[in-house]
Amino acid sequence: MQGRIYIQNDPEKLDIEILRNKLITRECGAIVSFVGITRDFDQDEKVLHLEFDAWQETLNSTLYRLAEEAIENFSIHSIAMGHRTGVVGPGETIVVIHVASPHRKEAFLGCSWLIDELKNQAPLWKKEVKPSGATWKAGLG
Repeated sequence: MQGRIYIQNDPEKLDIEILRNKLITRECGAIVSFVGITRDFDQDEKVLHLEFDAWQETLNSTLYRLAEEAIENFSIHSIAMGHRTGVVGPGETIVVIHVASPHRKEAFLGCSWLIDELKNQAPLWKKEVKPSGATWKAGLG
């Protein structure tokens, strides 16, 4: 699957278009994307920023393994995905998943499965910082 999967984690910025351009789209009829951003309010309180911590030694391999599973299980042709670490402000991109597939149904199913599994399995932890204080959010991702 070498070349069909591109993974990025970055403490500074994720560029949605650069990631999308990493896809191999030959013989594909669909690209489905998910872009997660930091909310500016949560439970009627301003969100100052999120802080993502990761087990860096395993993050890329976990994302790569999930991409391999999605390719196999959903007949996906190519995947490019990335996740931020560090401080992410309101409106900034946290996670990007692009999926290229011959057909739209598989692309939608694969993209949806990937974000769910990333949140369940990726070694990422999220702290939400508000004026009232900081809270570690339950679960990974």
